[in-house]
Amino acid sequence: MTEPALLLVSHGSRDPRHAATVRALAGRVRRERPGVTVTTAFLEFDAPDVAGALRSLRRAGAGSAVAVPLLLTRAYHAKTDLPGALAGTEGPPVRRAAVLGGSPLLLRAVERRLFEAGLSPADRSTTGVVLSGAGSRDPEAIESVGAAARELRCAGWRAVLPAFVTGPTPRPGKVVRELRARGVRRVAVAPYVLAPGLLPDRIAAEATASGADILSTPLGDTPELARLVTERWLEAGSLTGTPVG
Repeated sequence: MTEPALLLVSHGSRDPRHAATVRALAGRVRRERPGVTVTTAFLEFDAPDVAGALRSLRRAGAGSAVAVPLLLTRAYHAKTDLPGALAGTEGPPVRRAAVLGGSPLLLRAVERRLFEAGLSPADRSTTGVVLSGAGSRDPEAIESVGAAARELRCAGWRAVLPAFVTGPTPRPGKVVRELRARGVRRVAVAPYVLAPGLLPDRIAAEATASGADILSTPLGDTPELARLVTERWLEAGSLTGTPVG
């Protein structure tokens, strides 16, 4: 039986670094799954859109596809935008995989970025981490970032607190100052976002202004993220994903 194509669907951004990161991640997945068709699509700002990507897969002879949302939480984009983009498209039969959030692989990717930024595993017990998401009005999405912070804390970090640059408070800078007030001498800000862009730049600006000691980079094309994308594809391809159409 031919394996389904893998369609990575990202939100998209006016910042060209976003699309470049998504394509780099697709390239890593492609290298790890030779023989599988791996392509990208964007919900807005970048091309191709979901409909265009699926038409291309049909022309290429793909018998089916799995759409893996490059989204860390189940908020508006996952609940409304993506189902709408997939509805009624002309292309091979497509199944929708789960969002990336909720996997230990995401937290390993966060730690990888923190270690690349200058920390080491030995620093966990003396370092507080501000896990900064983009923000959302959706309570489920907010709670998922809080859950990720709690899970990361279990890895041995002195403290891990969530923050957001849009929507609900607290902001990253405020959380940095809160950890300082608790007596945490080393504070790291870890963007809980996929790719560079406007919101990660705001996270970085707040980290700098509040005097954070360490600022890591977005998750990007880490091996852990590529492995997670593959896991979601396999899960949905084995009929545990959400059917579309």
